[in-house]
Amino acid sequence: MKIIDVRCHVLVDPDYDITSTSSSQDDIVVEIETDEGLIGVGEADVNPWIAKACIEAPGTHTMGLGIRDTLIGSDPRDVEGLWDRLYVGTAMNGRRGAVVHAYGAVDMALHDLRGKILGKPAWQLFQDVERTDLPHQTVPYASLQPEPGGFERYTQSMVDWALRAKKFGFTALKAEVTVNGPYAHQGMKEPYERAGEVLAAVREAVGPDFTLMCDVQYMFPDARTCLDVVEDWADLNLRFLETPLSFDDLDGYAEVAAHAPMPIAAGEFLATRFEFLDLMDRGRVSVVQPDMGRVGGLTEAVRVGTLAQARGLTVVPHVWKTGLSIAAAANFAAATPGCEFVEYLPAELSESPLRRQLFRNVPELVNGRLTPSDAPGLGVELDHDALAHFAAAASALYRGTGH
Repeated sequence: MKIIDVRCHVLVDPDYDITSTSSSQDDIVVEIETDEGLIGVGEADVNPWIAKACIEAPGTHTMGLGIRDTLIGSDPRDVEGLWDRLYVGTAMNGRRGAVVHAYGAVDMALHDLRGKILGKPAWQLFQDVERTDLPHQTVPYASLQPEPGGFERYTQSMVDWALRAKKFGFTALKAEVTVNGPYAHQGMKEPYERAGEVLAAVREAVGPDFTLMCDVQYMFPDARTCLDVVEDWADLNLRFLETPLSFDDLDGYAEVAAHAPMPIAAGEFLATRFEFLDLMDRGRVSVVQPDMGRVGGLTEAVRVGTLAQARGLTVVPHVWKTGLSIAAAANFAAATPGCEFVEYLPAELSESPLRRQLFRNVPELVNGRLTPSDAPGLGVELDHDALAHFAAAASALYRGTGH
């Protein structure tokens, strides 16, 4: 059996908002097809036009091979071996960043494809993990990022969404409270302290026993500013505080991790296990968050999980794309005992049409838990009508920018 085609689809929500701090408005979907007609599907969380170029660009020498060219003719069942071949063969193209993010879509598709070939769920086929007959049970949490429309409206919207999540059956949620900083959602510029007001309102609404996390999306300029603000959040009983500082400020992370009144989480932007080693051993975070579509796919996420478990750290995969990434994260969690939570936003609680329409048979919340499908591969089905709709929007956008 061999790979005969690798197809890249650039997708965009036609109503995207350039001021929104959300990558759920676009997508790169990769289909990998074998000579027996089986197709695996993957996606990555990166600019889709850049990812497409990373995958389709031809290579001219052994240190700068093309991803697509390397895959054509290869055995799709050698998923981990292909990851290593790509990493070595594309080294001069970029050992981090967009090239590795593009691997994420390719590797996800290969795990989906291998499962379909062998007739097993993807999580049962991961290499270098302890085998179990039943998937590890993981608690999903809802990630909430309402539209602002002013601080008071934003706060009330966050509370309303939190109550909806609780009613839906969630026992945990993460509030995306980005009221300032480089990625302030829709241009908000509130004092840092006001993030605590939002969290206090959510905590009061959901009650003291509900698990609450917070993501401030790199809001604070330095460790001292962060600590001065979050020391007042001790009574909020946060399970973790996500990405308080710039992703490159590892020494600042170590300082915050040593003194903050809650565990610190990070890792959503990182590519490869090597960047996670720096975050864990120098940044000293308690919770590591590999994103399947950025770290380099399921293969590299599993390796990150193994390293985190060896250090006694919690693994919580980051998920912000469509139902395909949810399925990938559910498969990852099923084989990772150190995975305490998984990020999950069902269509009913999502404003993104890509999330709502692109994939069917997405894992669902049942009794407060998320379990992957027992169908072969990742277990989801691509809606080709939706694919065509969002691809047309992407083509129109690209032509409209003069390309």
